[in-house]
Amino acid sequence: VGLVYMFNLIVGTGALTMPKAFATAGWLVSLVLLVFLGFMSFVTTTFVVEAMAAANAQLRWKRMENRQEEEEDDSSTASDSDVRVQDSHERAERRPILSVQRRGSPNLFEITDRVEMGQMASMFFNKVGVNLFYFCIIIYLYGDLAIYAAAVPFSLMQVTCSATSNESCGVEADAKHNDTDPCWGPLRRVDAYRIYLAVFTLLLGPFTFFDVQKTKYLQILTSLMRWVAFAIMIVLALVRIGNGHREGHPPLADFSGVRNLFGVCVYSFMCQHSLPSLVTPVSSKRHLTRLVFLDYVLILAFYGLLCFTAIFCFRGDSLMDMYTLNFARCDVVGLAAVRFFLGLFPVFTISTNFPIIAVTLRNNWKTLFHREGGTYPWVVDRVVFPTITLLPPVLVAFCTHDLESLVGITGAYAGTGIQYVIPAFLVYLSRKDTQLALGYGTVNKHRSPFRHTFWVGFVLLWAFSCFFFVTANIVLSETKV
Repeated sequence: VGLVYMFNLIVGTGALTMPKAFATAGWLVSLVLLVFLGFMSFVTTTFVVEAMAAANAQLRWKRMENRQEEEEDDSSTASDSDVRVQDSHERAERRPILSVQRRGSPNLFEITDRVEMGQMASMFFNKVGVNLFYFCIIIYLYGDLAIYAAAVPFSLMQVTCSATSNESCGVEADAKHNDTDPCWGPLRRVDAYRIYLAVFTLLLGPFTFFDVQKTKYLQILTSLMRWVAFAIMIVLALVRIGNGHREGHPPLADFSGVRNLFGVCVYSFMCQHSLPSLVTPVSSKRHLTRLVFLDYVLILAFYGLLCFTAIFCFRGDSLMDMYTLNFARCDVVGLAAVRFFLGLFPVFTISTNFPIIAVTLRNNWKTLFHREGGTYPWVVDRVVFPTITLLPPVLVAFCTHDLESLVGITGAYAGTGIQYVIPAFLVYLSRKDTQLALGYGTVNKHRSPFRHTFWVGFVLLWAFSCFFFVTANIVLSETKV
């Protein structure tokens, strides 16, 4: 079940922007980068699991120490005949930790407490590190919300404007619309987009001001819809290729498209921030690393199948930002119901996720400014925090609906921090802390297969080189314009 949940978490809406990025960068470069980024994401996932085990061990060790202190306090107030018991406590205190473990108590490194990334950061990082961690998470969640706030109105605009225009048959094959093209009568496409954005904000924005939790049935429904949509797209693309309607002739390599592809791929492998909620409930964690590895292999195969069928089925310049919209054409899908289901698929799935991510972002803001023992005034708690959560992504979505760039930039900057930098520092500092607290002989049963310090350095080097590469690429492409 944990494996299925992890698959569902990673394969989200980011995958829908992948085919266009694949076609732009060339199929060989895309394949190599996809496999390498998948491997790097797997490495840092094992880092987070190791850090979670180390955090559990420290919490468990503190509880054991507190219990011993309480027992010692109790025994010191008891009669002299209890002195022998106290002596045995002192001997237990001096005894090496491994011998304490062998006396039937559970393994110190068993992952039983859900220790979220924020709690791990406060355990292992200093004050500056904790603030940087929250800053990175907040930027990433803002990017997420901006992508969601743009994707829903964009999909609605594409489907409804095309359906009401002269070509009453969806997004036409060679359609390259401008925002100024008419949609309904005097209304331009950009006006329709902004109307939909306003409706989306008014309907889903208020959830930010309250607490919302994802219900199990909503999770099952959105997962089911996602799998039906992905399966339909892959099958239809394969049928079109098989029937000789192959339009795509993707290049082998085009390095100008690598920047966006990198961001999209990082975004599409993102799961590190949600690992504590996924891993902790798994009952038997003996084969956890193997299961995670199997998950990554399946996800790689799935992404490969989705993207390769897309880039050979459709011409590179006709691939839309949201891949589902390519199937809103009559010559691709005959059934109107399937056309509308695929065209509007992002609307359903994203609308259920938007409030949850907004509430998560709001809570992160609260944690960042929280002071020990302090409470927020009602206005700050109920109005200011929800407003600063909601306004920036809606304003970004108002200014642009270039989904590929939004996903690319979010993935390349905040995504690099969450997927590479934070797990690398977490595992490195948790190893040092564990050795100091529990002694050099202790072995973390959930330690990463990539346990050598070289891997931590390699991940950080890769993260910073990616950061500079993406920034240089943006600067160069802007100066060319």
